[in-house]
Amino acid sequence: MAKELYTRTNQKIFYVGLSLESWRKAQEQGALNAQALVQAEREATLFHLYGALLGLCHEVAGYYRLAESRVPRVEQILTPAVLQSAPSAELAELVELAQQPETWLAQLLAAYAGLFQPPQVPQKAKVDPATPLIQAVSLEQEEAPLGLETLVAWRQELTSLTRRFRETLSEW
Repeated sequence: MAKELYTRTNQKIFYVGLSLESWRKAQEQGALNAQALVQAEREATLFHLYGALLGLCHEVAGYYRLAESRVPRVEQILTPAVLQSAPSAELAELVELAQQPETWLAQLLAAYAGLFQPPQVPQKAKVDPATPLIQAVSLEQEEAPLGLETLVAWRQELTSLTRRFRETLSEW
């Protein structure tokens, strides 16, 4: 494999596709361990999506010869300070997407960070032992895990963003 920056991004996007395909197969098979397989593929997909995003950040940083072109985390590149030190349209777009919580990129970063959080025990309302006939019920619903369609859409967004950036980053 060539040692160009874009090869890592391409490789990670390809791996995302493999993970998504395995996820689909796990859902369709309905095996006893289908739930565990789906969770494993969800995490693998998030891991490779993050890696593809990091690869794209390295491509942009490498093109503009930024000091941050070798950092190991996306969050170290997508900061206003890095953008101020070396303004570029591509980096500005990435920083803006990362800072707005409703965007796919910010949600991807939050989901990836969530992989490293310990499981949270659902909080239960305290029940007064003096009133055993009254039951406390929590109306909070458990947050549904990311779905296959969401991660497919994120892959498409990242792929189109990568293609668009590469068109502007190429030297004529």
